[in-house]
Amino acid sequence: MLLKDMYMIFLGLLILILGVLIGVAYLTLLERKVLGYIQIRKGPNKVGLMGVLQPFSDAIKLFTKEQTYPNFSNYLSYYFSPVISFLLSLMIWVLIPYYYNMVSFNLGILFFLCCTSLGVYTVMIAGWSSNSNYALLGGLRAVAQTISYEVSLALIFMSNIIMIMDFNMLNFYYYQMNIWFIFLMFPLSLCWMSSSLAETNRTPFDFAEGESELVSGFNVEYSSGGFALIFLAEYSSILFMSLLFVLLYLGGYVLSIFFYLKLFFISFLFIWVRGTLPRYRYDKLMYLAWKSYLPISLNFLLFFLGMKIFL
Repeated sequence: MLLKDMYMIFLGLLILILGVLIGVAYLTLLERKVLGYIQIRKGPNKVGLMGVLQPFSDAIKLFTKEQTYPNFSNYLSYYFSPVISFLLSLMIWVLIPYYYNMVSFNLGILFFLCCTSLGVYTVMIAGWSSNSNYALLGGLRAVAQTISYEVSLALIFMSNIIMIMDFNMLNFYYYQMNIWFIFLMFPLSLCWMSSSLAETNRTPFDFAEGESELVSGFNVEYSSGGFALIFLAEYSSILFMSLLFVLLYLGGYVLSIFFYLKLFFISFLFIWVRGTLPRYRYDKLMYLAWKSYLPISLNFLLFFLGMKIFL
């Protein structure tokens, strides 16, 4: 590969990361606006035209505040876990199946599963290294929840892999040219949607941040930059899970405005759920993962395997 090609790939990745960061900034603005209108109020509307510059104002405020840390914290792991969490959430974005001049690899799905599994450790270390009981409890809850729902996510993913018999994200588009997988795998797509809500610690599964009993969950001791990085990682993974839903069930990656409209709609669903549903009970969350989604996804997996063998 020529040096020029390497430079172009590096430049493409930089532009991708910049795009993701701007997308995350405006996703937070969209969330505040939508929640505002759901609660019959305006949301941010002072900074810039109709609050358009509000995310940048918040970012500047957060990153210029003084960085505080607890005296009894394990400083290095406390300091670096949000950074690693943020880097992991950006690394997954390499998976976008562009047709040209980007990192394209055939085992993309395995890479996604590895990165999401690693994300658990950063939450656990952030909760433990703060040396606060609330943070530790929030971290433990988040880890138990994420690991439980990763099992169902992986099994649902396996049904999709059996449909296309490949680990490359690009092939989802070729197999969905005539019919989207959401019509063929409707119950599974709903399971995937709610599992991705649980995976990203979003309402109604936001037990890691149960403010009524845990103050703020695993990030309670973080302020300024550390808190901002945890926040960015969370919203970046929300955006990526929306992208993944579009890739798996809504026609794959097509280089058109329609693709981004679908992505916007799924991201909007994440926010709409937050404005509508109350928080689940923790034992019911675990019951849902192990007693409902696990049998459903296993049955569908056997069903699609049978279809693939006999058709």
